[in-house]
Amino acid sequence: MSLDKKTILLVDDHELVRAGFRRLLEDGDKFTVIAEAGSGEQAVQDFSKYHPDVVVMDISMPGIGGVGAIERIIARESSAKILVLSVHEDSVFTTRAMQAGALGFIPKRSAPEEMLRAVDMVAQGKTCIAPEIAQQLAMQKLTGSENPVDVLSQREFEVFRLLAEGKTVNDIADILNLSPKTVGTHHTNIKQKLNVSNSAELARLAIRCGLVDA
Repeated sequence: MSLDKKTILLVDDHELVRAGFRRLLEDGDKFTVIAEAGSGEQAVQDFSKYHPDVVVMDISMPGIGGVGAIERIIARESSAKILVLSVHEDSVFTTRAMQAGALGFIPKRSAPEEMLRAVDMVAQGKTCIAPEIAQQLAMQKLTGSENPVDVLSQREFEVFRLLAEGKTVNDIADILNLSPKTVGTHHTNIKQKLNVSNSAELARLAIRCGLVDA
């Protein structure tokens, strides 16, 4: 292994996705994947164990999820360099990830050369956001518009997204490793904060915010 190569911790809950990204990253002479993690919890542990130059991470995973993992990694090492790769291209997810401490955010559908460029930029400590997402953020700032879901905590946001996808309280409890009672409490708080009274209104709001497809 070349000493000049940047070390990568690759985090995604789908093994096939990790395999594809690993092949892409290691195809050149700039990067080497020193560890893979299938959950946010494992990512935090592996970061402390391997101290990679860059963490390349999905945002939607069971348990603490990507944002929860970013927060914990940054709490341990404020200079950690994290790039988020996600199927979500709405500015809501980007804002959550960047506020947690990520340096970059690009869609998983990005061209291979765009992904490699993003990893390289983040490795240098530079911010990298996909142009189409950056445009969304700029327009929001320009118009002064706020997303209604900004009032939610990170855990409430995860529960809200899963509810909007049609998941039941028990489903969400399993996915996030929470008790059904805790999920129920989050559900109640979410409805109060967003001023919605039922699941249909919640789903419509999620569609309007771009969190789920119509």
